[in-house]
Amino acid sequence: MKKVSTYIWEHKFAYLLAFLSLVISVALDMLSPQLTRLIVDDVILGGKTEILTPLLAGILLVGLGRCVFQYIKEFTCDTAGSKISADLRRDLFHHVQSLSAEFFDRTGTGELMSRVKDDVDRIWDGLTYVGMLITEVVVHTSIVLFCMYSLNWRLAILPTACMAIAAGIAIFMEKKLDEVYEAISEENAALNTVAEENLAGVRTVKAFAREKHEISKFFSHNQRYYDLNMKQSRLFVKYHPYLSLITKLLPLAVLLSGGFLVRDGKMTLGALSAFIQYSTNIVWPMEMLGWLTNSLSSAVASNRRIKKLYQEKPAILETEKPQKLPRIQGKVTFSHVSFHKADQHEILHDISFTVEPGKTVGIMGATGAGKSSLIYLLQRLYDATEGSISLDGVNVKELTLQQLRSSISVVMQDVFLFSDTILENVKLGQKNRISPEAVREAAARAQAKGFIEKMDQQYDTVIGERGVGLSGGQKQRLTIARALAKKMPVLVLDDSTSALDMETEQSIHETLKNLPDTTKIIIGHRISAVCHADEILILENGRIAERGTHESLLSQKGLYYQTYLSQYGAPKEEISA
Repeated sequence: MKKVSTYIWEHKFAYLLAFLSLVISVALDMLSPQLTRLIVDDVILGGKTEILTPLLAGILLVGLGRCVFQYIKEFTCDTAGSKISADLRRDLFHHVQSLSAEFFDRTGTGELMSRVKDDVDRIWDGLTYVGMLITEVVVHTSIVLFCMYSLNWRLAILPTACMAIAAGIAIFMEKKLDEVYEAISEENAALNTVAEENLAGVRTVKAFAREKHEISKFFSHNQRYYDLNMKQSRLFVKYHPYLSLITKLLPLAVLLSGGFLVRDGKMTLGALSAFIQYSTNIVWPMEMLGWLTNSLSSAVASNRRIKKLYQEKPAILETEKPQKLPRIQGKVTFSHVSFHKADQHEILHDISFTVEPGKTVGIMGATGAGKSSLIYLLQRLYDATEGSISLDGVNVKELTLQQLRSSISVVMQDVFLFSDTILENVKLGQKNRISPEAVREAAARAQAKGFIEKMDQQYDTVIGERGVGLSGGQKQRLTIARALAKKMPVLVLDDSTSALDMETEQSIHETLKNLPDTTKIIIGHRISAVCHADEILILENGRIAERGTHESLLSQKGLYYQTYLSQYGAPKEEISA
């Protein structure tokens, strides 16, 4: 992870310009009381009216100069901070994308959204107006104190003491707020997760009439979030009045103390006027301390959480010198593969099979038998705990992840479509390579052309989030078209025709037969999905219980035969194509 200081260093010249502009702006601001002192002592009391016009012109120029340099400071600081936040969010998202599937198994979407959006926004605040205001407070206070001590060191002790007390209160408040901000951020992530899950599954919620339950669950997290924010507010309200009291009493105390010094001749009236202006000038930094401490604590807590996310490392890594094959033929081999996730029972045990290029293997089994896990291992979303998996005779761990995954077209069991046009959804795998004509051809082969061309915008129709508005069968046909359009050497269909009618399913299987150069792995629950495969594997409890062709498995009268009977009744010689 790049530290925030590294990002700042990359924009050092912008921040240097902003800092110099800030110093000049504050220095100009400190000239005004000196000009006021001259007007009181030399013009009003001394009678030198000839210098009044230059002094007034000086006050005007000071105001104009301060406006110019304040603008430069604000613009350069905001520009640099915005670029840093964009880079930070980009790098963080890139890191999240690099993490393995097991990380997403244990991390909620809402939590990641909170890190990428809310926490980066708080750091953004810290790098722009909050950070610059803190810097300005330090520079402003230092110059004001210098000017005060130059005018009268005895009287300057009073605002110095007030500043020390205010700083102590601010530091104490920051420590208290830091604990609360950590809890607020965690609850914000939980709240986002509940909201995201509920909105994504709103149709399921309504189908089971669970609105009250979901509302109650959301309200409980919302109440917790409210209570934590109220705790933060109570802490702020508890200590901030002390800062306000100091800032209100300081000018009055300076006026009274300075009056005695003027009476005794130890200070001029003009110097007292300038000192009162300086004491008023030092008030706003003290008033800002509480709010700035509040915002800085939030930014620091957010940075700490982002660091924690960066500590997560991908479980799936490439070797130091991965191989890149000149051309993938599509031979897939599983050799004594076993697999289990951390702290879980074994999902697969001693799986061995080979699919030659252009051949088809069918995989059947009850729910939870481990069928989809085979595909996850082939793509290296997870790594096998024992045994090896190879593509064209090369262990998949030796290949680049990019070549391995881009060589496999997968239609997953969980259909996912993006909120985009049908054209872009089908082109998803190879956007720059797949032409609109290839998309139309793939749609026709996936039996999706008919319903697409009935739409008003046809291939330019924007479908809703996750394909809302489309039927289950239409979504499956679009994802099949997406896989076919890629024209990769290995094609995997993971129960991808479950929502299709028998006629459409058979049409798609006819299409698959006409892909002689494509290795096909078909996972299904229907006999009709796998019966034409060159070899059929029956999984039971993570093991290969039966294997063979359709006819040989029927003759064994085992699990495959029982499945056939449950789906078709009395056995027949074969299933019509």
